[in-house]
Amino acid sequence: MSFESGFLKDSIKRFKYYKELGDKTFEQLSEADLFYQPSSESNSIAVTVQHMYGNMMSRWTNFLTEDGEKEWRKRDAEFEIIQCSKADIISFWNDGWKCLLDTLESLKPEDLSKTITIRTEPLSVYDAILRQLAHYPYHVGQIVYLGRLLKNEAWKSLSIPKGKSADYLETVKKEQQK
Repeated sequence: MSFESGFLKDSIKRFKYYKELGDKTFEQLSEADLFYQPSSESNSIAVTVQHMYGNMMSRWTNFLTEDGEKEWRKRDAEFEIIQCSKADIISFWNDGWKCLLDTLESLKPEDLSKTITIRTEPLSVYDAILRQLAHYPYHVGQIVYLGRLLKNEAWKSLSIPKGKSADYLETVKKEQQK
């Protein structure tokens, strides 16, 4: 496998992992939890998802042929609270990730050296992917943090639970010996 093929495969794997962290957080939250705003200057999970959706749809629609900041995108509106349901928020979440993953899965290794633009700034496809691999996990971390804050002791860990590192390592070792 070429470096380029491996990069695309690994990027898809990483993006799917971050989507899964969000999915597992949403499973633990009520509709009201999605709209919790810690302070007047903070974003709720719903607003964060709205922003991610707008960004994903803009960046990944016609990725190789159009500027990643589409004229139809209304970025400022992504940070306004809208009336919608948990199902709507999950739909935004899934649609944004589908756009991203479908685009990535359609790319060929030779596409990585092509140049695209975001807000008229030229970027290699490779760099544009890295840029989003930094942006989306940043927001997923916000979503997970708020979810954990809201659920407190009822939170189901998405990784190794506190105080369970040794147990986890032992389980991994046993799996590798099979």
